[in-house]
Amino acid sequence: MDTNTTFISDISKKEFPVADKVSGKTIRNPILALIQKDYPDFSSDEFLSIGELNLYREKYISNYLLVEIGELSNLEAKVIGSLEEDRSLVSTVEEEIGVRTFGQVIADKVAAFGGSWKFIILFGVFIVLWILANIYILMNKGFDPYPFILLNLILSCLAALQAPVIMMSQNRQEEKDRERAKKDYMINLKSELEIRMLHEKLDHLIMHQQEELIEIQKVQIEMMNDILTRISK
Repeated sequence: MDTNTTFISDISKKEFPVADKVSGKTIRNPILALIQKDYPDFSSDEFLSIGELNLYREKYISNYLLVEIGELSNLEAKVIGSLEEDRSLVSTVEEEIGVRTFGQVIADKVAAFGGSWKFIILFGVFIVLWILANIYILMNKGFDPYPFILLNLILSCLAALQAPVIMMSQNRQEEKDRERAKKDYMINLKSELEIRMLHEKLDHLIMHQQEELIEIQKVQIEMMNDILTRISK
């Protein structure tokens, strides 16, 4: 073969040595599609130089890396967006539960005070002082002598009023707990669905990467074989 013989590339219309001649039939389909994107008239029956082919091989690898970086960035943005949506949902739940009427506020305060050690101690001191005042100070002849009928009446009235108020607060607390449980279920379900979607995206990304990496390895092997062939000549 005469090494001085040249040929004309069908894409650049430039003259190259015949030793650099490459047929379109030997080019891998992804790279051929990339060439045809720039040169629509180029077909598999035409020829180009090995240098031009290597440029498109490098372009193909570069495009793949850029696409992968973009997919990873989009995936990260979706995950962050999902987390932000979850956080806003939780804050909405707390705001909805936190809305109380005036009567509910009073019931909560009465229930909180009536179920505290402060109330028990103060009321215990009040009863002891009442009994001592009527027995020792007023010599059991005061306004409420033994068996302290007025004190029993006060205690009965207090219990009769306090019990419904505490029940109102408990009912409201149960309603809050049911609402929280429902919202927690919604949040957990949303998180589960997002985790499933994330797994599917990762599986798709991994499979896509494996296919593309195999394709890139084939292209690199072709480039290495071309280099070895040129060195041997």
